[in-house]
Amino acid sequence: MPRLFSGLSGRLLWLTVIFVMLAEILIFVPSVAGMRMNWLRDRLDTAAAAGIVIDGLQPSELPRAVQDDTLLATGTKVIALKKDGTSRLLAATDLPPQVDQVFDLTDVPMWISMRDALDTLFLGGGRVMRVFGAIGDTDMIIELVMTDDALRKDMLKYSKMMFLLSLLISLITAVLIFLAINRMMIMPIRRLTHSMQFFSEQPEDPSRVFAGDRSRGELAVAGRHLAAMQVELQRTLKQQKNLADLGLAVSKINHDMRNILASAQLMSDRLTDVDDPMVRSFAPKLLRTIDRAVGYTSEVLAYGQASEAAPRRRRIRLAELCQDVRDILAIDPDASIEFIDQIPADVEVDCDSEQLFRVIHNICRNALQALTNFDPEDTSMVRRITVSAHRIGSVVSITVDDTGPGMPRKARENLFSAFRGSARSGGTGLGLVIARELVLAHGGTIALVEKPGPGTQFRIEIPDRPVSLEDYRARA
Repeated sequence: MPRLFSGLSGRLLWLTVIFVMLAEILIFVPSVAGMRMNWLRDRLDTAAAAGIVIDGLQPSELPRAVQDDTLLATGTKVIALKKDGTSRLLAATDLPPQVDQVFDLTDVPMWISMRDALDTLFLGGGRVMRVFGAIGDTDMIIELVMTDDALRKDMLKYSKMMFLLSLLISLITAVLIFLAINRMMIMPIRRLTHSMQFFSEQPEDPSRVFAGDRSRGELAVAGRHLAAMQVELQRTLKQQKNLADLGLAVSKINHDMRNILASAQLMSDRLTDVDDPMVRSFAPKLLRTIDRAVGYTSEVLAYGQASEAAPRRRRIRLAELCQDVRDILAIDPDASIEFIDQIPADVEVDCDSEQLFRVIHNICRNALQALTNFDPEDTSMVRRITVSAHRIGSVVSITVDDTGPGMPRKARENLFSAFRGSARSGGTGLGLVIARELVLAHGGTIALVEKPGPGTQFRIEIPDRPVSLEDYRARA
């Protein structure tokens, strides 16, 4: 029972009762007004019938007993008949000293009838009223003088009956609506909520996915969307679990792998002291390959961390940072890949130098890999990486452009998605994900720019830190 009163079903039930009662109140006022008019007309018709009979007898005066019987039958104190311009007193007893209200029933507007009905219902009792009206289609007018006690008493009985009837109708209507709505809406909603709760207990269990129906109702559509969302959530959870297992496995082997790579680096460094020209030519490439392997493992582990450290910002010269990127890339002269630095020497950027270095290095390294692997036999092809920058107000815009093959459609659609947005086979796509995270930490933006020719172009915008009012005043 408490659920009936507190739940959605109970609230719907009581609201239906209330609204039906309000509708009945609106109906009640014209209804009670009509009841009052019918009551008064019945009295006039009864008196008119008696008056016509009395008028036909044409006595000089009716006996007292007959007058009392006539007045008792009509419930009046005075009955008068107006005919041919003259009025005749048919019966009278206990003439009141004054008349409080006069009502002409010939043609009464509805709003006046409702006003008079409410007045009699709430303020009536003990008042003398004079009521008159035409007898049928004749020119005769019957006139009555009576108190409104009997009228008000009957109106109260009628109101009580209407209230009880309205309450019964509202309850029946509410129960029918409740049963219909409960079957069409409440029960499906409860199924949805129960499915959500049931699914949340073990979201990886396929048997807990909501089983919707194929009807065309709104709740059925919502159920199908819920089922689709639960299936997608299960797929995502499975992917996250696989990624978590992958991260755990990588973290376990990373320590030993880095030790092995460190030993390989030490041994590779000694190769540069060997006089063999062949060994000398391969040694730098081997060193760069090992460095990339170390960077790859570090990058995967860095992505698995909770978050990047907050930027430690200061103003740096962007041209010097770009030169460091160029040195780290160590572009092989035999690869015929140009690295063009178009950054003016006076451009300064307010940033964390290490984080911005990682951003530009990641993008330039992707460009270098794309140019290296793109049609290596074609020596006439222009292979170029261009880094440029300029300041616009408090924002430094950095552009990294290459003449490579461009990004595939799948990579564009999943540009900043880990393990999905890589432009090359076997890549992880973490470079751009990390770059975006670092740029956003600076309050900036990074975007792939559409260009008319082949290649890929990224634009990075780094705004200066906002200056507080106290610092501005201190400088001023």
